[in-house]
Amino acid sequence: MDKEIIDFRQTNFFAETQFNRLMQRRIHKVLLICSGYDAFMLDEDGRIDEQIFNEYVSLNLRYPPQFIQVKSAEEAFQVLEEENIDLIITMLSVGGMDPFLMAKEVKQSNSSIPIVVLTPFSREVSMRMRKEDTSAIDYIFCWLGNADIMLAIIKLIEDEMNVAHDVAEVGVQSILLIEDSVRFYSSYLPLIYRIILKQAKMFMDEGLNEHQKMMRMRGRPKILLARTYEEAIDLYEKYEDNLLGIISDVSYDKEGKKDTEAGIKLARMVKKRNPYMPFLLQSSNRSLETVAKELKVGFVYKHSSSLLRRLKEFINTYMAFGDFIFIDPTTGHEVGRVSNLKELQERLFQIPDESLFYHFKRDHISKWLNARALFAVAMVVKYLKVEDFGDLDSTKHFLFDTIANFRYSKGKGIIAKFYRDKFDEYLTFTRIGDGTIGGKARGLAFLNLLIKKHPELNSFKDVVVTIPRTVVLSTDIFDEFMEFNKLYPIALSEASDEEIMEAFVAAHLPERIHGDMFKFMSIVKGPIAIRSSSVLEDSHYQPFAGIYSTYMIPKGPDESVVLTQLCDAIKCVYASAFFNSSKRYMEATMNVIDEERMGIVLQEVVGQQHGDLFYPTFSGVGRSVNFYPIEPEKAEDGTVNVAMGLGKHIVEGGVSLRFSPKYPQKILQLSSTDMAVRETQKEFFALDLNADSFHADINDSVNIKKLSLKVAEEHGTLRWLGSVYDYNNHMIRDGLMAKGLRLVTFANVLKYDAFPLADIMKQVLELGEREMNQPVEVEFAVDLQPKPGHLPVFYLLQIRPIVDSKETISEKLEEVVPEETLIYSKSALGNGIINDVKDVIYIKEENFNPANNPKLLPIIEKLNEPFHKNNQSYVLIGPGRWGSQDPWLGVPVKWTQISAARVIVEMGLENYRVDPSQGTHFFQNLTSLRVAYLTVTPSIGDGYVDMPYLNSLSAVYEDEFIRHVQLPNEGVIKVDGQKGIGVVLPPVIDDAELNE
Repeated sequence: MDKEIIDFRQTNFFAETQFNRLMQRRIHKVLLICSGYDAFMLDEDGRIDEQIFNEYVSLNLRYPPQFIQVKSAEEAFQVLEEENIDLIITMLSVGGMDPFLMAKEVKQSNSSIPIVVLTPFSREVSMRMRKEDTSAIDYIFCWLGNADIMLAIIKLIEDEMNVAHDVAEVGVQSILLIEDSVRFYSSYLPLIYRIILKQAKMFMDEGLNEHQKMMRMRGRPKILLARTYEEAIDLYEKYEDNLLGIISDVSYDKEGKKDTEAGIKLARMVKKRNPYMPFLLQSSNRSLETVAKELKVGFVYKHSSSLLRRLKEFINTYMAFGDFIFIDPTTGHEVGRVSNLKELQERLFQIPDESLFYHFKRDHISKWLNARALFAVAMVVKYLKVEDFGDLDSTKHFLFDTIANFRYSKGKGIIAKFYRDKFDEYLTFTRIGDGTIGGKARGLAFLNLLIKKHPELNSFKDVVVTIPRTVVLSTDIFDEFMEFNKLYPIALSEASDEEIMEAFVAAHLPERIHGDMFKFMSIVKGPIAIRSSSVLEDSHYQPFAGIYSTYMIPKGPDESVVLTQLCDAIKCVYASAFFNSSKRYMEATMNVIDEERMGIVLQEVVGQQHGDLFYPTFSGVGRSVNFYPIEPEKAEDGTVNVAMGLGKHIVEGGVSLRFSPKYPQKILQLSSTDMAVRETQKEFFALDLNADSFHADINDSVNIKKLSLKVAEEHGTLRWLGSVYDYNNHMIRDGLMAKGLRLVTFANVLKYDAFPLADIMKQVLELGEREMNQPVEVEFAVDLQPKPGHLPVFYLLQIRPIVDSKETISEKLEEVVPEETLIYSKSALGNGIINDVKDVIYIKEENFNPANNPKLLPIIEKLNEPFHKNNQSYVLIGPGRWGSQDPWLGVPVKWTQISAARVIVEMGLENYRVDPSQGTHFFQNLTSLRVAYLTVTPSIGDGYVDMPYLNSLSAVYEDEFIRHVQLPNEGVIKVDGQKGIGVVLPPVIDDAELNE
């Protein structure tokens, strides 16, 4: 079976088994009433707590009970008054009172506490028991020199307390034991529990992390003990659909009298209702073995020296414990064996049809799955009928898909531990190491959980919503790398970025992760993105978006080359934490650089291969708050920016298409033909798949290519997103059939619903904001060109909170007269009041030419430096988009070059107007540092800047392009983020200053 043709992401998700809701009632405190000698008999060192604790640890059990040991009835009653006791175990020798009388007295005031009598086995003791009134005793057990008896008693009581709830809740399985002999059930129960608990340790491996493994233990089968025919019938009727099997004595009470054929009668009744129910008769009468054969049930002789061994064999073979063994129904020989769900799926098509049919018919496979706490799959298999399909092969395909679906669903919302031997294509999110995973990885893990928690995200027809396959290297690997290679001295020095990079690349990653890297590479089919995930990154209050590097490497045929490049890319990301720009940002955010610790996100790059290029159909960023709403949009409707190709285009401020998910057909950039031609994407980014295109470099875009739309049209990508500008008729035609200039308009997606992007984003943003309890930013990518038979996929890549100032504006800024301000904007980003700024740096209008924009970078950086060092700030004004990748659209500064700016103003000139950028790459930094971002175009009456006043001030610095002036006093900046209005008020000058 070619697993490549199975798209397990596009099937319905299984509901998660709620293991945390099982075994809710526990034995926490046990009152043990016994003499010092009895305690010594139970454990030669007398430390029962320690003995039980060691038993629990050896079986991976949690919550070992605490034992309170007393020697007399008087002490026992005192403890019962002071402590919450869950179970009383008493020996026969109770000081001061007969244990049976004491039990009656206890039950009068504590009727819910189970009472167990534990006694050494002897003929005299047995005879005494027959004469005693045991009505207040719940169970009597024999001490047979086996310390497991204490564990069995506790687990039997806990099973009794939880069985009704746990069976109803998730379908936990049970084994019914009918035995009235204290001597024999005291032997059987410790054995059966040990088998069950060892089995539970084995199926823990189905868990994907330590917590999940421990939770799965709660799904182990329970043991139900009946001592009369009526009890047995009652338990059978209640739990018939959830029984793995029955072990029954032959002779026990029926209707109040000993019935020497009670077990045979029970076997007949059970086999009539369910011929395939495993049933074992055990008796002191050897002649009943013939009867057992006639009934087609198992039989063991009670006094056989191999009794317990045969009991163990029956449980393992017929109650679906251990490996599942497929047999040839004709010969009885083994034809296949599987030990876990993964192996069952892989070998399904190798098992002979007649063997599979034999086991299906007898419900063996579902029993085996149930015994391993795989209830969801077991339920499907239990009701799987071959006749419902055309043939057995169709049944196999259905089962294969079911298991694939379950294994994929199981990984949803889970941060799974990376186990080299178990990592496969069904695991979405795994971690290597035991440290923290960092901010970016935490955001991804949260998205993974969000998808699982809200199945409505996968309710869109013919679309899969997921995250890319992700492996995270936690911060302890970073710590080990830094310490072992002694990198902190150069990392924290004033060395150049190139020197730091060289030292990091020459260092060695921990050897232990190399095998994990190879395994990850073997599963991943396409290129790999290596992203930073620092402990400070994407935090709630100081997001580090875009500060550190992200590299991408191709997945070539030579694994050694890929591994080398992968390791180099990881070391490059580590190094980027200590580049000079990162250090300056740390200072600006008042963080300490040596507190930074770096996780690494390794992720499949979203998209498809086109020759030697790789890219998604389109990428985007959505924000749940729209700071530039245009009627009828509202701020709370959110906004989405999308662009063809890699998301680098948007992140670096390239031209993208901006729309509100509530009004996807109302797009400002497409409101006129001229604007559509001028203001839409002309180029896109793609990854170069040639192995030699990547090398360790401080530029993380070393193997990223910028390409024309013509290339995308040749690849067939543009057909989803493209329109044509018809020169002759000066109009835009949707689709690519006409001749003319190709434009990226997303018409097929946003106008004709070829893909439900707007609806998905609307839901994602609403859920994200609701779950984070504040506005969010979400990154995503979409693959509309999947392999044949697969569905288009919407990949969520990141979610982070938008940090918003809580300061409110009491004034109505809309009533402010623009001409009475220094700057007035009706398109303002930010919220709050800033009153400690008196410097203004602005680009001179009269000499402005976009061709000179790159020349301004060193000047602006030099002017910014003293402000940064002295923790001061300024207002920055300039035409076009600050930080644009395209210098024709604005000054292509990086954040570190303007990091001290407190107010940034984008200004449109009469002959130079650029669509508002919304801060593009700086968005998170602007909001986290409470930087106001204002957009004005005075030439069309949109906002106001008092340039004559600024020009009248004497210059602190002035050259051909730029002026730096200082206001007489600190100005006051007010921004109302909800209304999108921002003002910079002129400084107030008092009379004394005027006289001067």
